Amino acid sequence: MTHPTPSPRTRLAALLAAAAVMTVTAATATATAATAAPLSTGTGHSQHAGTVPLTTYFTGSTYQLRDTTRGNQRTLDAMNQTGGGTLFTDPDNDWGGTGTPANRQSAGVDAHYATAVTWDFYKGVLGRNGIRGDGTGVTSRVHYGSNYPNAFWDPSCSCANYGDDPTTGRTLATLDIVGHELTHGVVAATAGLTYSGEPGALNEGTADILGTSIEFFAENTTDVGDYFIGERVFTGSSLRRMDHPSLDGHSRDYWSSDIGTLDPYAASGPARHFFYLLAEGSGPKEINKISYDSPTYDGSKLLGIGRDKAVRIWYRALSTHMTSTTNYARARTATLMAAAELYGPGSTEYARVAAAWSAVNVH
Repeated sequence: MTHPTPSPRTRLAALLAAAAVMTVTAATATATAATAAPLSTGTGHSQHAGTVPLTTYFTGSTYQLRDTTRGNQRTLDAMNQTGGGTLFTDPDNDWGGTGTPANRQSAGVDAHYATAVTWDFYKGVLGRNGIRGDGTGVTSRVHYGSNYPNAFWDPSCSCANYGDDPTTGRTLATLDIVGHELTHGVVAATAGLTYSGEPGALNEGTADILGTSIEFFAENTTDVGDYFIGERVFTGSSLRRMDHPSLDGHSRDYWSSDIGTLDPYAASGPARHFFYLLAEGSGPKEINKISYDSPTYDGSKLLGIGRDKAVRIWYRALSTHMTSTTNYARARTATLMAAAELYGPGSTEYARVAAAWSAVNVH
């Protein structure tokens, strides 16, 4: 997000840290007893996000990747199987070794950290209490399958599963991919967009929009916010991009009458492109030292309203106005309604939502 100083992420981290300190202080007045407090802050060495803080749980004999402050979220090692898993534990609360795939914990660090960031984003920015809105945390499983280069949300267990890239061995549990997968759970609990045709495209587009917003929100200096999806996993490329979707060789930049016949990833291009144009505007620019140059269908020159406002509009449209059968035209209507409710029907934000949809050929 684009934030004044201090940012919401920084302020939220300070509040959470203060709460943790108060919890420990209330529980004990001695350093020895504090060490034994169930709620602990560990140090994680991740594959993608550098050295990060982890909220863990001390059982009296070992630390667990379990976070009772975020709905009892848990992170498991799937042991290269496709079912079950073993909760990660550690004797000294220092996780992941040197942060390489050689240490199995390092993938768990990435997933546990990114899942906590996602929880904080939804609660602190959008006022949502957990993925399903019921205060319940999710279970994350890393090392899913054998050389499984993918990730997915499983609604049957409210869990997210992350494989490892067969070439590099790196986990797919990056900030944007974790945000993407958990957002599929949010979609299921709100609009319930059907996974086919244009609703399927909007389902995938929503996951990329929120996943990208979560990566920016993290303000992580190792995995810096950008408008690419999965760029840290696959060497020299990204899975998808938002500023100019067709540059991935697969996605569409603009809506067309046949877009519902494409696979949901390719068909999600106009939704991603709309969000980028709404947040950042068109044409060449540099964001976090990365160059972008976003075109428009009608040759229009657009100014953005910023990521913070853009994501609030999209989330309100998703959670209030979209349904399982929403297509691109109805998504336009839904976001205009959301913009009117948040900023007024005569607002600059409302006008720019309309202009961004026209720029991707949705009317």
